[in-house]
Amino acid sequence: MTRNPRQPIVNFLTEEELNEIHFASLEILERTGVQIHHEAARDLLYSAGAYVENDLRVRIPSQLVKVALNSAPERIVIADRLSNRRMFLEGRKVYFGTGSDLKYTMDSNTHERRLSVLKDIEDAALVSDFLPNIDFLMSYALASDVDVYTSDLHTLYAMLKNSVKPMIITAASADQGILDDIYEIACCVTGSREQFLKNPFFMFYGQFISPFVHNREGLERLLFCAEKNIPIIYIPTIMAGATGPATMAGAIAVGNAEALVGLVISQLKNPGSPFIYGGCVSSFDMRYAMLPYGAPEWHIASAVLSQLSQRYSLPLFSTGGCTDAKVVDEQAAIEGAYSILLAALSGANLIHDVGYLESGLTGSLDYLVMMDETIGLTKRILGNFEVNAETLALDVVHNVGPGGHFFTEEHTLRHYRAETWYPTLMDRRTYEDWSKDEGLALERSEGMTLKESAQGKVAEILNTHRPEPIEDDIASEIERIIHSAERQMRSSGNMD
Repeated sequence: MTRNPRQPIVNFLTEEELNEIHFASLEILERTGVQIHHEAARDLLYSAGAYVENDLRVRIPSQLVKVALNSAPERIVIADRLSNRRMFLEGRKVYFGTGSDLKYTMDSNTHERRLSVLKDIEDAALVSDFLPNIDFLMSYALASDVDVYTSDLHTLYAMLKNSVKPMIITAASADQGILDDIYEIACCVTGSREQFLKNPFFMFYGQFISPFVHNREGLERLLFCAEKNIPIIYIPTIMAGATGPATMAGAIAVGNAEALVGLVISQLKNPGSPFIYGGCVSSFDMRYAMLPYGAPEWHIASAVLSQLSQRYSLPLFSTGGCTDAKVVDEQAAIEGAYSILLAALSGANLIHDVGYLESGLTGSLDYLVMMDETIGLTKRILGNFEVNAETLALDVVHNVGPGGHFFTEEHTLRHYRAETWYPTLMDRRTYEDWSKDEGLALERSEGMTLKESAQGKVAEILNTHRPEPIEDDIASEIERIIHSAERQMRSSGNMD
């Protein structure tokens, strides 16, 4: 979504408080340090002036952070599969998308929770491709019916076949061969390496082990993307009281420090390589030993990270449209709606996990459709309204006068559509009209609830929507790459 100058803004901290968190993070990196479980990454840091100890601990001077912040691009443009530039990750421009790697899926037909399969990735991509307020997609599901060693390739292909929208992809494997295969597929889709670098249609998503353990797998992906100039999201997960201090200020300072480690390494590997900042920082529910997705602390912290990203002039990866509810119910509606609105008002660039149930374990396409409607409402709020002579309409008011109406005024015809948001799922009829369904031109049947309307819309999308197909020669080449990877894995004994 394009930022307009009237967009309302929410800030939780003052500039002085942001500076305190920033300098606290620098002190953590210099005094406490982090573990770097990758020799090449340690060598990069050591050569640049970091202090490397025998236990793999690395202490990073503040100057390296400053150099990295000056080096990283302040804007990243992501295209769609057709090389149309769609997402401009800069300033406070806001975009929404799904999440990745859900173990379970709430089946759209049976409405029962089950293990996710490859078909769920295909269905989620198809629904996301159709929904007007979903700007990008992630895998949504973790396919239990595909071999783990080539699942990343099957997942990417399923997404490509069912959507043209920009993507964020994950890679469970840190195997260099699989990463090379993913890159080869990307270049195949766009036509060449140069075309992919000019208009990348996906970003890589990577994580590590908090607190302060940057494992080999995460660093392998970070270095690979930095070398290839692929946009990389490299973020920590800080649970206040568990993997970070119990206080929000301390947890955010730790999370910020860890994110800056990834920034420094990426810029040492390839100055100017595209890096997306962010993190998942929240409270830890001590009663159930879990990270609650609907917790207000998560989304407050995300808004603060948004402020820090704007201070650093880095694109931000954030969270919204998700819930701890186990099914699509009132709790899901409340937590999803407020998190979307707060993330948008904070100016976060990439807001992911839309459609998540059960604290990031289960996905629901019904919930995704409901949250698409919520995002549409939120985008209307971000649009605000203009105040000028035309919109104040004083001459129109004077001409209508007391007791008149504005229905037939030319001014009304010019403005009412642009000034009014119209829902497609939520119902504004009276109870009598809703219960009797007297034939009003609305996309729902007699007496249907919002959840039932969402279920119907999912079914309709899956039955009727067909995205722009991949050209046959490109599809054949992608399949060849996947089959080659499978043969190589079998020959090496990594597959049954």
